[in-house]
Amino acid sequence: MVIFSVQARPTDGASWLDLARRVEAAGFDALLAADHPGDCASPFVALAAAAAVTSTLGLGSYVSNAGVREPILLASDVATLEVVSGGRARLGLGAGHTPAEWRAVGRERPDVAARVRRCVAVAEAVRDLLAGEEVTVETAELVAHAAKLNQPRPVQRRVPLTIGTANSALLRWAGAHADVVGLSGFGRTLADGHSHEVRWRADQIEAQLAHVAAGAAGRAEPPALEALVQRVMVTDDAEAAAAELAADTGLTVAELLATPFVLIGTPDEIVDAVAAHQRRWGITRFVVRENALDPLRALLPRLTAAE
Repeated sequence: MVIFSVQARPTDGASWLDLARRVEAAGFDALLAADHPGDCASPFVALAAAAAVTSTLGLGSYVSNAGVREPILLASDVATLEVVSGGRARLGLGAGHTPAEWRAVGRERPDVAARVRRCVAVAEAVRDLLAGEEVTVETAELVAHAAKLNQPRPVQRRVPLTIGTANSALLRWAGAHADVVGLSGFGRTLADGHSHEVRWRADQIEAQLAHVAAGAAGRAEPPALEALVQRVMVTDDAEAAAAELAADTGLTVAELLATPFVLIGTPDEIVDAVAAHQRRWGITRFVVRENALDPLRALLPRLTAAE
């Protein structure tokens, strides 16, 4: 079975609550809120509001920057969302790529290896806190002394954890420990501090999946694989529609249309592409932006049945 979720950012109360209702009614699995402090709304506050007008929809951050979030505060936010939603919380974590977010909390963004170590340490600490354990850590990347989440306690036995990354070391850790590996397709952060090179070619995807598989070796049940879809377009001329984005990313049109990070084409072509990504890569989950909700609404029953 294939699962689709929607990532969005609230801009006002009425439209956000309406979006939550429409996402649930359309049959999407979850509403996921972006987490960029200073550049978008607080995800957990927004998701708690969405919980009040939905009943089955999963709700999670996608993804929280582990570099600027402290474990006890993050665990408290997730557990609170768990309680007010009746056990529908998700947690998405990433290593954090935006320098401004680090500087805003008085830190300079460290190198990639240190960001990965911090992300792993935060993920492990939050996991343990949600499980009711006391956490003490004192390393260069993370300090916490006798942290314990007494209240509120999560409803679910285990809050699902998604690690969003394209980094090899973090992919291996996610393969071993996460419930979902969110394939971001992001490469090197560009000079603006927000944009990225992409890792969307087949050989790059295969390399990423090899790291996940190495980490998952020995697990009874490997993590689900999820792609963050950057562009959805229903069109009768996929090649023409893909040309500009292909040029911007340095891919050929054929390479772009073959990647799971875009879904461009007729309804039949998009359904076929999702089925192909499942067969070829084992990707069974897709996260799309808010503007894909209406184009995919009618297609969703066919997409989720793709095999």
